[in-house]
Amino acid sequence: MEFNQTLLFFFSALGAFNGLCLALYFLLFARPNHISNKFLGFFLLMLSVRIGKSVVFYFNPDLAFIYLQIGLSACFFIGPFLYFYIRSMIEPKSKIQTTWKYHIAVLLPLIVLVGFLYPFENHIKLWRPYIIYSIYLQWFFYILASGWILRFKLNALFSSPQKFDARNVWVLSVFLGNLVIWAAYFFTNITYYLVGALTFSFLFYLLALLVFLGKKSKQNIFIADHKYSAKKIQPTQANTLLERLQELMTQEEPYTNANLKSSDIAKKVNITVHQLSQLLNENLGKSFPLFINEYRIAKACTIIKSNTPLTLEAIGYECGFNSKSTFYTTFKKITGVTPSQYNR
Repeated sequence: MEFNQTLLFFFSALGAFNGLCLALYFLLFARPNHISNKFLGFFLLMLSVRIGKSVVFYFNPDLAFIYLQIGLSACFFIGPFLYFYIRSMIEPKSKIQTTWKYHIAVLLPLIVLVGFLYPFENHIKLWRPYIIYSIYLQWFFYILASGWILRFKLNALFSSPQKFDARNVWVLSVFLGNLVIWAAYFFTNITYYLVGALTFSFLFYLLALLVFLGKKSKQNIFIADHKYSAKKIQPTQANTLLERLQELMTQEEPYTNANLKSSDIAKKVNITVHQLSQLLNENLGKSFPLFINEYRIAKACTIIKSNTPLTLEAIGYECGFNSKSTFYTTFKKITGVTPSQYNR
């Protein structure tokens, strides 16, 4: 093997090897022994097997078909375990911690049955492209499902990046890194087969940097923060807090402040920021930004209907929006029409 080929093999295989070691660590030794660590371990294990198969096959095209089939079968579980991990991080009290077994109970027999009835070696034309294409689509479906769960985190990242801690950055990095690896495989042909492996190696060490930053902040970035997760707000207390919150919003109209933060509202209601988020999510099914924006849009609708001489842009600023585009986008998202259409 030539020197440049040796370097290529080394760097492409390095990420897969380290990913495998890290997967075994999370599955067997990581503490605390939380389900999130197990999901992360299985996710890294499936990804490492898939990457490792790519590397070996690239440098040894005569690799037995059974190893190709094993690699693709592992690929079938990358998306699900990504979804399980992200949901256990973002929604620590979700049913995914118990219902994930049902997913596996369906997916595992499915891929085993397909592999048994239609082995790769005897049905190459069926696997290429149909079964392989289906596996990548299934992987992408779970990426979309994970993205849906992360939608509020992604929105918060772009609106208030300074509020992001190491754990949030870690989860989003795992998600986006997985999306990049999926794209590297899906949009490249066999000639550039190592793109996915090299991408994984690069991202692996990039994420290792986040782990280092997480340790510096003394924060366990791999599992969800369960500090408050077991403290459910009782119905009576929730009703009292919601009444207090509604009174604050209608009388003081704090939402007209474009720089309003959740900590400002939490302080006025005399609860923590986490409890405010929990209160809104569990009782209203809303995030804090949506809760505030609904009040802003309601006030904007009232002003528009009053035949005010103010321009629509001025109304947006009056109601707490810091830009015309944000006002228009939020208005249409909540009402279904633009401010101009609403004014007709």
